[in-house]
Amino acid sequence: MTDPQIFEPDGRAIPYAVDGEGPALVLLPALGFNISYLDGLAHSVAQEDFRVVQVGSRRPSDAAVSLDDLAQDVVDVLDHLEVSQAWVGGHAFGGTIARALTAGHPDRVSGVLLLGVEGAASAPDALDWSKIPDSVRDPEVAPLQQAVRDALAGEYPAVASGVPVLVVQGGDDPVAPVANGEALQAAAPASVSVVTVEGARHMFPASHVVPTSWAIEDYLDWD
Repeated sequence: MTDPQIFEPDGRAIPYAVDGEGPALVLLPALGFNISYLDGLAHSVAQEDFRVVQVGSRRPSDAAVSLDDLAQDVVDVLDHLEVSQAWVGGHAFGGTIARALTAGHPDRVSGVLLLGVEGAASAPDALDWSKIPDSVRDPEVAPLQQAVRDALAGEYPAVASGVPVLVVQGGDDPVAPVANGEALQAAAPASVSVVTVEGARHMFPASHVVPTSWAIEDYLDWD
C-alpha cells in the first residue's frame, strides 16, 4: 500500500491511499474515523488483484458542505488517479456517501459496497468511543460529517436503479443493525445482495477482516 497522501483540489485537503492493481474498489471510512482502520481489509482485497483506493474526508473549512460535496471529493480523487469506473463502497456513513456518488455519477460506478447500512434503525450513540483507539479516529472531521448526516433528516440516498449492491453487515452491529440491510434488500431485491458476518459488531471491517474480505472477493469475482 502507498503511504497516505493528500490531494488538494481547489484547496480541499482529501487524504487517500492506494493498494494493489486491477479493477478499482473505493473504501470510505465511517463518521469520525480516518482511513487507517480499513488498511487490513484494503490489503486483503488488494491481494486478490484489485486496486483498492481508500478516501478519507476533506478537512473542515468555513464553507458549508453537503453530502454531494463529499461524493464529489471521491470523484475528484478518482479523476486524479485516472480511474474511470470503480466499485464504490464504505462503512456506515462512508456507505451513505457511496450511495450519493452512485446517484450523482452513475457512469463512474460499477457497483456499490455497503459495510453496514445507515437507515431508519441506525443508532449512532450505540458506538462506544472509549473502546476506539485514538490512532484510527479523526475528530477534526467528525463535526463536518455529523452536520452533513443531520441535514439528511433520515432521508438516505436511494440505490440507483440497475446498479448492483453488496451489503456486508455485522450480525450483532448495534449502530447499523441488520434491519437496515434487510430493508434495503426488500426495497430492491433484484439489485441488493446481503452477507451477514455472524457475531460481528460495528467495527467488523477491522475486527473480522477475513470473512468481510472473502464476501467482497467472492461477489466481485462473480460479478
